[in-house]
Amino acid sequence: MKAVIQRVSYASVTVDNKTISSIENGLLVLLGIAENDTKEDIEWLSKKILNLRIFNDENEIMNKSLIEVDGDLIIVSQFTLIASTKKGNRPSYIKAAKPEIATPIYEQFILHTEKALGKKVGTGIFGADMKIKLLNDGPVTIIIDTKNKS
Repeated sequence: MKAVIQRVSYASVTVDNKTISSIENGLLVLLGIAENDTKEDIEWLSKKILNLRIFNDENEIMNKSLIEVDGDLIIVSQFTLIASTKKGNRPSYIKAAKPEIATPIYEQFILHTEKALGKKVGTGIFGADMKIKLLNDGPVTIIIDTKNKS
């Protein structure tokens, strides 16, 4: 599982010209699901994202987590994060989980994260053509791959 985590002042997801999720202070997470991702990946990555100390404290030092600032969260599936670009110029998505595997993992990730955060999170629509707007705050952008935990 790979995640691109962006600290945002604003983010929204639009499908067919209809805004389906929007937040102000919080995180926008683009989530790529690989064919070999497991429940352990869900639990580890969710905990890591919610506890990343990337929000400013009273001294303007990144020392607080999303939980501590009571921030909001949008999680959007993005299979292209699993792309391999080793050969040629056309990315290969062969290691990305197929929808019948990725959809339940995405839904489990959302539920697990909501439970840990204690509130609903915004989402995209799995497999839809989405338009994402964001105002990256900082900018702060972190990339995490559950296959590189150490």
